[in-house]
Amino acid sequence: MAAFLTRVKSLFQHLMERPSTVDLKKYTEVLTSIEWREERVAKLTDAELTEAAGELREKALGGLDAHGMVELCALGREAARRGLDQRPYDMQLVGAMELLHGRVVEMGTGEGKTLAGALAAAGYALQGRAVHVMSVNDYLARRDAEWMAPVYELLGVSVGWVDQESTPGERRIAYGKDVTYGAVSEIGFDVLRDRLCTDVEDLVHREPDVALIDEADSVLVDEARVPLVMAGSTEDSQGDPEVAAIVRTLRPGRDYERDEDNRNAWLTSRGAKVVEKALGDIDLYSGDHSDRLAAVNAALHAHALLQRDVDYIVRDGKVHLINTSRGRIALLQRWPDGLQAAVEAKERLDPTESGEVLDSISVQGLVGRYQRVCGMTGTATAVSEQLREFYDLKVSVIPPNKPCVRVDEPDRIYDTVEAKETALVAEIVEQHESGRPILVGTLDVAESERISEKLTEAGVTTVVLNAKNDAEEAAIVADAGAHAAVTVSTQMAGRGTDIKLGGADGDEDDHDKVADLGGLFVIASGHYSSSRLDNQLRGRSGRQGDPGRSVVFASLGDDLIAQYAPDATAGADPAEDGRLEDQTSKRYLEHAQRVAEGVHLDIHRNTWRYTRLIEHQRGLVLAYRDDVLRTDLAAEQLKEQCPDRWEKLAEDVPEEVLTTAARQILLFHLDQRWSRHLAFLSDVRETIHLRALARETPIDEFHRAAIGEFKGILKEIRESAVETFEEAEITADGVDLAAAGLRRPTSTWTYLVHDNPFDSDAEQALQRVRAAIRNVKAGKG
Repeated sequence: MAAFLTRVKSLFQHLMERPSTVDLKKYTEVLTSIEWREERVAKLTDAELTEAAGELREKALGGLDAHGMVELCALGREAARRGLDQRPYDMQLVGAMELLHGRVVEMGTGEGKTLAGALAAAGYALQGRAVHVMSVNDYLARRDAEWMAPVYELLGVSVGWVDQESTPGERRIAYGKDVTYGAVSEIGFDVLRDRLCTDVEDLVHREPDVALIDEADSVLVDEARVPLVMAGSTEDSQGDPEVAAIVRTLRPGRDYERDEDNRNAWLTSRGAKVVEKALGDIDLYSGDHSDRLAAVNAALHAHALLQRDVDYIVRDGKVHLINTSRGRIALLQRWPDGLQAAVEAKERLDPTESGEVLDSISVQGLVGRYQRVCGMTGTATAVSEQLREFYDLKVSVIPPNKPCVRVDEPDRIYDTVEAKETALVAEIVEQHESGRPILVGTLDVAESERISEKLTEAGVTTVVLNAKNDAEEAAIVADAGAHAAVTVSTQMAGRGTDIKLGGADGDEDDHDKVADLGGLFVIASGHYSSSRLDNQLRGRSGRQGDPGRSVVFASLGDDLIAQYAPDATAGADPAEDGRLEDQTSKRYLEHAQRVAEGVHLDIHRNTWRYTRLIEHQRGLVLAYRDDVLRTDLAAEQLKEQCPDRWEKLAEDVPEEVLTTAARQILLFHLDQRWSRHLAFLSDVRETIHLRALARETPIDEFHRAAIGEFKGILKEIRESAVETFEEAEITADGVDLAAAGLRRPTSTWTYLVHDNPFDSDAEQALQRVRAAIRNVKAGKG
């Protein structure tokens, strides 16, 4: 009975916490007060406006009361009117107030999230809090910081930004501002860099306080599985050109096979013999040649499963991964070193630098450092459960300023990809004749270029936006609403630029001309693996009450179907053009997308189960490291452990030099030991799925190994430091760590490691979801 009541209580709590549209009744009085105060604020000079904000700062330290919230919004509205020539809508003010209450707000495309976020950031800053506005890329971080700067200045709030080109000095200044904009990856990399500092003066970050996250669903969900990594130089680990050349000659079905999901590839008996002979008649599966077997597996994966212009592109002689959720280059992102090197060898490119991992942090771990987290996005509702489960965040849906009148057509489904693309091109040609602007959303680079070529052949001029030309994306997106424009783009999520009817430089007449044609027509070439991505593309049309239209062209040959509903077959005979009108085909598509979403959620949960323990262990080590860095703890410990050595040195070496030397020695061993711990955990993680074959629970085995390895780690660090302190040469000039054989990496670099394709998490998740669906169909659950 108690268990039943617990489940009922949990269900009730879940239902009560489901996202819903914000009740505007509770804001009626506040908005009225803001409007009343606005009239008086409008009469202030710029200096008086800034002075009023300063008075609010003095009163708001520790929090904003109801009166303070009204004052903030009134001052912020006037600052935006003067600084940006924009008067924030009531709904933008409501969004800002919800952000100030620590929520993730859902605001549609074109509803003014950037300004709402700036007003909220200013509100936190006026409470004496340091705010990091996390964006999805460097371009948006700098753009928004510079765009919103006049608003911040009028409110007496300082603002800065960081990007990949920022120097340490520039970073230190930027993080010293009230509000700092930066890509989530760049802010995370600065955290990792700080963790290797051996002098307090070299730190760039302050204590984490408030994180305001733009495109919150993309950052907190889509990127939560991708760790940020700091690496240090070691001996180069290069791909094997000989192995790559051999694998290039292998043929599918004869020398190797792939599973139905195109996730795994393996040599057949014949293929293994071909490879063994080419490598000098070796036994590929003997212990003596395990390194060659690993190289062959990596090369086969690169050759058989990774497609150029789909999974990656080659630019400037380097392999660049494509972020599948955004359709653009994943800056600094790479696969694990073995596979990265294999792809470079496949493409006959010079190998990039590789090395040991010094430290890493997940987006989830990064965000978890902040005292207050809030965010904004156009599509939060679909991931509200994940935001609550992983971040304890609630979603507030902000009504649009004007009702959305966009028409979303039912899917047009075809039996083959070829039939779908033929129909899609024909629809674009027909719509283009009227001059109506069209935005075509594609699934990958190769498809965007293929469709563009077909449109060119049909006499339609297109502008293509994909990972190959993402540097021009802002200008391309801004003009996608111009008369007769046809824009073909990979994923539009996180593009960050509004599409205005009539074009970026169009006037009211241009806007009305396009509106009379029905507004922007968004055409998708298929469904993405998440309904959120579909909605983000669709939401590009119909901004601020504008007319618009959207439709998805899909087929039973799409990758989504092949991967997540491979048994799909046409439920009825297709029409002459290949179109399917039956409900069964529609259900296949819906089913495939639900399976994909279930797999991604399962992977997210599983990944967090593994990383949660690592984050805890990292926290313990970092707390000790911070004490060593900021205090004389190292000197105190080594003086206690090595009294004779300390006393002997103190005849000739000044106290402050000895203290610094002790700190450097202890920090070296701490950083080295943590790096070794991460390498151990990585090895365990990559082989943990084999424990399942022995009917052991992989996560339990991982925890057992991780806890056992970590036990006594701080004691080991101190013992190593004592040994070094006893033997190292320490003079009045300090300690020579290199002479003692303690060398830090000569160079370091940062990157994001792509999901490990050799990790079976994804495969296990897919099988679990499929099994659950089979059980439901069979009436077992």
